Amino acid sequence: MSVSLAPLHILLSLPLALGGLGVLALWARSPLQGSVIGWLAGLGYFSFALSWIVEPFQVDAERYAWMAPFALVFLAAGLALFWAVGFGLAVRWSPDAGLKDKQGDKLEARHDGRRLVLLLALWSLAELARAYFFTGFPWAGFGQFWIDTPAAQLLPWVGGQGLAVLTLAVTLPLALLRRRPLLAVSPLLGLTLAGYALPPLPPKPAMTSHLVRLVQPNAPQAEKWLPERRWDFVRRAIEMSETGVSVDQPGQGQVRPDLIVWPETSVPQLLNNASDTLSAISERVAGVPVLLGIQRRVEGRYYNSAILVNAQGRVDQIYDKSHLVPFGEYVPFGDLMARFGIYGFAAQSGAGYSAGPGPGLIDLGIGQALPLICYEAVFARDVNAAPARPNMLIQITNDAWFGTRSGPYQHLVQARMRAAEQGLPMLRAANTGITAMIDPFGRLRETIALGETGAVDAILPQPLAATVYSRTGDLPVLFLCIVLVLGAVEKRRRAAKPSQ
Repeated sequence: MSVSLAPLHILLSLPLALGGLGVLALWARSPLQGSVIGWLAGLGYFSFALSWIVEPFQVDAERYAWMAPFALVFLAAGLALFWAVGFGLAVRWSPDAGLKDKQGDKLEARHDGRRLVLLLALWSLAELARAYFFTGFPWAGFGQFWIDTPAAQLLPWVGGQGLAVLTLAVTLPLALLRRRPLLAVSPLLGLTLAGYALPPLPPKPAMTSHLVRLVQPNAPQAEKWLPERRWDFVRRAIEMSETGVSVDQPGQGQVRPDLIVWPETSVPQLLNNASDTLSAISERVAGVPVLLGIQRRVEGRYYNSAILVNAQGRVDQIYDKSHLVPFGEYVPFGDLMARFGIYGFAAQSGAGYSAGPGPGLIDLGIGQALPLICYEAVFARDVNAAPARPNMLIQITNDAWFGTRSGPYQHLVQARMRAAEQGLPMLRAANTGITAMIDPFGRLRETIALGETGAVDAILPQPLAATVYSRTGDLPVLFLCIVLVLGAVEKRRRAAKPSQ
């Protein structure tokens, strides 16, 4: 099933895997059996889907490589607990669970359809809980399977969690294929026919007159902070940012972008000491505003920040990352853990980062933007929490942490989903990964491939009207799942009542 995620996108695995899990859920005769099935399924799924998690431990392999397998196993096992709860409760609350006939034998599973509906609702609630609880980690959600299919056109209406519910709704009934073949294939056939009603591709978006230059310096994580190498990458970024030459067609005349975007932590010093560096950058780019990533210190606390450098080389606006990576950018009980030498992997100053005040808009001169730093683009709820509707999303990231296999591609998929959910274009600059201009339908327009050094000039698309999902978020999905669960529990309660 996890092979349906980027970069493989083998969607044929879904009916086999999810239909098979539906069969196992119908076979379970106790909540414990259901929980074990759910946990083992989750363990296998997350172990493969999140295998990129071992990559950060290879940056300083001599010190940390031994921890990589433990991190993967513990993360996969922990996330699988959400599925275990969902599967266990689906068996526990099924209408036929625990009921006996007049001879005292337990009833057979005659209400398979009801159990599958209950499983759909509880599994979906488990995925919602995974996205929200304990800071949330919605990576590898089922909605991410569909980014390059016509089904992605539903993202502005139902979001990623809604697509996940639809995925289960059309695949779980396949568990009934032996007993009720028509019922089993009806949802899948219905969705297929509905797919023909959707246009194969959304229309081309209208374009603004604004030109944005996205820069990818391609600094290997193991070299990014080395004293003898770190300024090489800054010089590389400056050279690609200089105005007057088109980075797409050199020698084709004067080109002056309206904005230049550098990736996360692209300047390897604290903002407190960077005034000369910022002035030099502004001078070399002839005063074009530059949005870039940098660290800063305020009253003994360190922040992972995005700053807008104006034409005079001064900081015009600041955004501090608010949704931090646990154990990456901060460690729970960090002050205590620091005494034992345990720090966040990505924090280059201090024991870890502090969280900013939350989502906020910055004025880029070409419109209001909601900045997202790296991991924040994973969270649809953070984008929906913007204080007002922006004209665009902008993500700066350092995907060198994710390696070169599945991690950068899966991160890009989630960025594209945020754009489609909101109907907003996204400017995405990666240290390495995939730098891209993403249109408001979630499609890639201009890109720089993983592992390449370069810059790209891209015209900014216009935003679409506010989407349904931007107004409602995941509340409709939550409400639907709760109603389904309450309905199943009520049916079970009535069936359990002794006849008068």
